[in-house]
Amino acid sequence: MVKLEPMNESPRYPRLPSVERGALLRGVVERCKRLASAPVEVAPRPVVVFDLDGTLMDNRPRSCAILHELAERWRKNEPELAARLADVRPDQIVYHFRESLERFGVTRQDLVDEALAHWKSRFFSDEPLRHDVQVPGAAVFARACYDAGATLVYLTGRDLPLMGLGTFASLRDLGFPIGVPGTELVLKPEAAMPDTEFKRFEAPKLSRVGKVIASFDNEPENCNIFLAQFPDAASVFLDTQHLGGAPPLEPGVHVIGDFEIPLEP
Repeated sequence: MVKLEPMNESPRYPRLPSVERGALLRGVVERCKRLASAPVEVAPRPVVVFDLDGTLMDNRPRSCAILHELAERWRKNEPELAARLADVRPDQIVYHFRESLERFGVTRQDLVDEALAHWKSRFFSDEPLRHDVQVPGAAVFARACYDAGATLVYLTGRDLPLMGLGTFASLRDLGFPIGVPGTELVLKPEAAMPDTEFKRFEAPKLSRVGKVIASFDNEPENCNIFLAQFPDAASVFLDTQHLGGAPPLEPGVHVIGDFEIPLEP
């Protein structure tokens, strides 16, 4: 597994201490086992819901690859900027691409416009998804939930027309359960639909799959939506990167930085 510097080295929210984070994650797996072992007529199947970008997957390498493509495009006419972009590392990428461009000296408006157009056409498409890496411990934890009997629902703001095939391949290649009974990949029907609107609309439907016992997302508003919809489930916020202007987390939302489970004390 490629190991990157954390997406957010300075936690914006109080994260659970290591021991408590381990207890939370192990508790989700144990609850999956308990529910899955009960007869269906006694208890519905356990469901664990995962967002992708910024939750299970670190997409900074994707943006980094796109900047390297721009470096090649600009090598002849903007050699100084091209050299700078060619040296960019994933851990130098921030959430908003425009801010990343400013960090690397791309401030001239025509170049900014060109870069943003190129990024948008590439970032939200199938092929560059191969650059994504997993958030530390994510695939192991997802597999543990699946092996414990949970149905995994990947509920993502990615859209089906432009990113469906690449998302499936990325999940498979990174070692997440996908394409087998007990897994579902739920994507937006179109790219223009706001992510939060999509998840607010889809969340109530998850009861058709089984009993949601935990959800994981990197957007505070989505975590609040899941807490309200499933108050007896663990709503877990991944403190990685998120949209600016997010609402505060509701009390009861757990905060972690990754999925690495520390050894038992």
